[in-house]
Amino acid sequence: MKGVVYKSTGSWYTVKGADNGFYECRIKGKFRIKGIKSTNPIAVGDQVVFDLEHTGDEMVGVISTIEERKNYIIRKSVNLSKQTHIIAANLDQVFLMITLNNPVTHPIFIDRFLATAEAYDIPVVLLFNKIDVYNEDALTEIKYLADLYRNIGYPCIGISAKTGKNVEQVRALMKGSTSLFAGHSGVGKSTLVNALAPELDLKTAAISDQHSQGQHTTTFAEMYDLEFGARIIDTPGIKGFGVVDMEKDEIGDYFREFFEIKGACKFNNCLHIDEPHCAIKKALENDEVSWSRYKSYVQMVTGEEGAYRIDEHITKRS
Repeated sequence: MKGVVYKSTGSWYTVKGADNGFYECRIKGKFRIKGIKSTNPIAVGDQVVFDLEHTGDEMVGVISTIEERKNYIIRKSVNLSKQTHIIAANLDQVFLMITLNNPVTHPIFIDRFLATAEAYDIPVVLLFNKIDVYNEDALTEIKYLADLYRNIGYPCIGISAKTGKNVEQVRALMKGSTSLFAGHSGVGKSTLVNALAPELDLKTAAISDQHSQGQHTTTFAEMYDLEFGARIIDTPGIKGFGVVDMEKDEIGDYFREFFEIKGACKFNNCLHIDEPHCAIKKALENDEVSWSRYKSYVQMVTGEEGAYRIDEHITKRS
């Protein structure tokens, strides 16, 4: 039987079969995906083939095949630095949730996420959450950030998952699609999911006072069918990992505004850092390119990340 993985706990997988029934499944033997050194060979969103077997008095599924993915989100494993962990696969779009404080979402995080999304051909919508609690200065800063990314071509929506402001706009974008919600712990992912689909009643927690960081209320990535004709994947908030599978000379291709003008650089292999007659640096001097975006780009190319870390990484299209 064919099915889609809705939840993964490491050794067991909840799969929705073609008959719309849910089955608890395990992997057949030492199942591994060629070329991927992952701690979890199967992820939420994967399309799989499984057989049903009797184990004592129970019927369990045994996954024998994983079908080709159109994309997937991956990060470095927390405990095994040479391995990776696949968070979700086969996505139509990602909603990146951003908060100005409690917790802080740094620009480098946003830019790395968007660059990898460009590389892996997954649309991203930026959701600026908690706008109901910001003062006038904070709202001005959010408007600046939203204008910056909207001018580059990314949809931006100011929302309040708590009060419901603009939640209907998010709901409309989700209809007919499989969407993943990403961001730091504490940005309000589970609260927003509950606002979109109260019947799910996902667990939420308050921000930690000690470090103004979110507490992990979602332990495993899990997909839900929503009543308004959408599927959503709620994921754990992850504090950080580095970029993988991205060469220095291609990073600029994944910054939309860089890609549009890089053809005017004198050198075809221009990294836009030390080279003369660089169109990107000229645009920077003329305020046609954001200094914060350029700083993020340089940090990605040089590996000088400083205090910033990125939470999610979306794997590259073939």
